Amino acid sequence: MPRVFIKTYGCQMNVRDSEQVGQMFTERGYTMTSQEEEADVILINTCSVRDQAEQKALGKMGIMGRHREKKPHLVYGFMGCMAQSRGAELLKDVPHTDLVVGTQKYHRVVDHVDAILKPRLERQMDDLRHTIVDVEEEDDSQNTIRDHILTERQATAFVSIMQGCNMKCTFCIVPYTRGEERGRPIAEITDEVRRLVDRGVKEVTLLGQIVNLYGRHEFPKVDGKSPFVQLLESLHTIEGLKRIRFTSPHPIGYRDDLINAFRELPKLASHIHFPMQSGSDRILKRMHRPYKAAKFLEICEKMRDARPGLGITTDIIVGFPGETEADYHATRELVQRIRFDNAFIFRYSKRRNTPAAEMDDSLQLPEKVKEERNQDLLKVVNDIAVARNATFVGKTLQVLCEGPSKTNQARLSGRASNNKIVIFEGNAQRHQGEMLDIAIRETTGFSLYGDLVMAEDREPALV
Repeated sequence: MPRVFIKTYGCQMNVRDSEQVGQMFTERGYTMTSQEEEADVILINTCSVRDQAEQKALGKMGIMGRHREKKPHLVYGFMGCMAQSRGAELLKDVPHTDLVVGTQKYHRVVDHVDAILKPRLERQMDDLRHTIVDVEEEDDSQNTIRDHILTERQATAFVSIMQGCNMKCTFCIVPYTRGEERGRPIAEITDEVRRLVDRGVKEVTLLGQIVNLYGRHEFPKVDGKSPFVQLLESLHTIEGLKRIRFTSPHPIGYRDDLINAFRELPKLASHIHFPMQSGSDRILKRMHRPYKAAKFLEICEKMRDARPGLGITTDIIVGFPGETEADYHATRELVQRIRFDNAFIFRYSKRRNTPAAEMDDSLQLPEKVKEERNQDLLKVVNDIAVARNATFVGKTLQVLCEGPSKTNQARLSGRASNNKIVIFEGNAQRHQGEMLDIAIRETTGFSLYGDLVMAEDREPALV
């Protein structure tokens, strides 16, 4: 049977979308491969959040074009956000491209590949350069990302609960590539998670561009609780599910009902990834982020009060158009005050068709300034993260073992509830997929190292 290779760039949502596409190929009789040289179909799932991600995808597809010399029938396709935004122009940018599929058409990919590949294999076409571009909107596309490919003893899984975003931050292309917010029914999501747990999954991560605003247009509040909190409560009842994570929330979705959920629902992991973007009110307004720095700080403090030991990570953009030295230092000072466990820091880059890209050229900062601020803030974040990690040495954490460490296959790796990565010795066949107590003995950088606590030595572990 034909073999399919999928290369994914970008966020966890792209990873989840690629998994869905892979599952549909498998159901249709195709074989998935991790080796591009073996493939009859090569797909790249693209990201448009940063220009670098687009350039990587274009470069990779260009290089992989050489495989057609040995396999004239080979099908090349782009999926995802860059496919949505660029559409048919990708056929010109990368001439060997056959297929361009947008963010609301993942469930159509197999049909489109069939329409191109089968005639080539059967030599039914005189012109083998048949191409398809499908980037139109489609109703209910959010309900098509629901199937999973699980490996043996897989401990964690991503679950897509919504698509799209209505916030339209001035730096972000996502509302234009993924469309308006659309949520899946709570019952369907709950059934999906229950099936995952029945197959051995212990932890799920709920995915949405503004995940805590899930369902606000489709479903009503009940007893003062948002649809997102209702969903969390529904998932919390699933026997065998140990942890619930979600990403990425928006500050305006952190109401009292969600904060209280961290007091009342112990299966919620003790970690949130909470994008701040800037610590300057002036820049936040330019970004069209409808909150002020003081409000962001207040939410962080309320969350830590609701869940002691909560880990908080964030996203920050430096060098946004018009960012002054004072604006940057406001961000730096807020980072020092909140003391994030980690932060992903990005230098602002223009994304076409976004309002920020159209701001006056005089507001665009030199790359040298962006890089200086990026490196300075990275050092601040890293110093805080190292200090916070050191506080766990000598303590015991409950860790969900995900399998062999990526950097050392002889060791095992997992995450504590607060999202700290923990490396330890163990037996993959015995321990993968299990919740384990690990005594932390040292830390280097962002990882913790520890030893498995035997039952007879066990004391209550930190969550």
